[in-house]
Order: sequence, then structure tokens, then C-alpha cells
Amino acid sequence: MSLRYGLLGLLAEGPASGYDLARRFEQMLGSVWPAQQPKIYAELNRLAAEGLIEVESEGPRRRKAYRITEEGLRAIREWLTSGEVDHTLRSQSLLRSAFFWLMEPQELRRHLETEAAFFAQEAARYRGFAEAKDRGEFGDGPQTRSLRIAAEAGHRLYQALADWAEWAQSAAAQER
Repeated sequence: MSLRYGLLGLLAEGPASGYDLARRFEQMLGSVWPAQQPKIYAELNRLAAEGLIEVESEGPRRRKAYRITEEGLRAIREWLTSGEVDHTLRSQSLLRSAFFWLMEPQELRRHLETEAAFFAQEAARYRGFAEAKDRGEFGDGPQTRSLRIAAEAGHRLYQALADWAEWAQSAAAQER
């Protein structure tokens, strides 16, 4: 359900094609809320059918640019202010950790090294977004300020997971 609101939020910034939305979604939200292009296009069709977005223009090869409608703005604002927030975190890394006992020690060590490196890289990527915003590279509009807050959350979450993977390496080594 949140894919629709992610798309509405991106369209609230301005008109965009399905391709541009998919690219922007991946760039901004891909590591926390992945969405494949077919799902994005299907959701755009549903949003248009519900009157939450409309086709602004159609270009070469039937490439459509969409824009959010007033009804779409009302829908995303209602979603943002509703009391219900899904706090579910789906992390394959954490699910796997419950079964580390089934791995050979050298497999577990390699796995945790890879996890730590990945999470540290993602933390650095989000830190880079935050620092670029702090330097004024993206301006100072409301969208940019919100993205700065989101980038900080991404940085902190991935840094915490990197720290966890480092700790898990030590903990696993002590148990064996």
C-alpha cells in the first residue's frame, strides 16, 4: 500500500514519467522500500483510474508524464497524518541471524564480513546525501528538508546494522 503513497509523494514534487519515477524511487527509497518497474507502472494505472493522478502529457513511444491531482494531494496528506503507521521491518539479514547456528564458522564469518561491509557502505551513502544537503547542494525547500531527515534516518539505521554485524562477528567467534 505504501508504494502508492511513495509515488504520490514523488509526483507532489512535480510531473514525471513512469521511467523517471522508477529511477527516482530506486535512488531515494530503493534500499528501504524496493519497487520493481512493473509494480510502479501497475500502481500508476490504478492511481490514474482512481483520479489521484492524471496524464499531463504523452511523448514519443507513448511515454506518459503524470501529475498529481488535488484529490491525490488530499490522499497523501491524509495518509501522512493518519494515526496508523506500519512499523513492520522486513530484514532478511535479521531473519537469517536467527539461524546462524546452522552455518559453518568460516561461512558465518564471511557472511558477517559481507553484511558489515554492505551496511557500512549504505550508511556512508546516506551520510553523503545528508552532507550534500547540509552544504546546500539541493537547495532549501520543504522537500529537501524532508529528504535530509530521511537521509539521517537511513544513515543511522544502516550504521546501527553495520555495528550489529561487527558485534555479531565477535559474538560468533567467542561461541565457537
